Amino acid sequence: MARAVSGKQLALGPKPARDPASELWVKGDQDKPEKINPWTARLTVDVTRALRGRIKIIAFERGTTVAEMLRELLEREYEKPMDDAR
Repeated sequence: MARAVSGKQLALGPKPARDPASELWVKGDQDKPEKINPWTARLTVDVTRALRGRIKIIAFERGTTVAEMLRELLEREYEKPMDDAR
């Protein structure tokens, strides 16, 4: 295939082969079934930039993600009562 660039013809080579290591890096932990839950819902919360920064730093220091840390916090704070059958 050729394309015109400034009036000149430029020959393009074949599409490069996919690098398996790059594909795994892009996909991340998607293949871990324990992290995939079809019953999740997204929650958006507005916080100040300063608070967001503190949360990210603390998550990094604990070796976890912000999402995991906040899920645990919300589970502790809003624990389902034992007599609630819902």
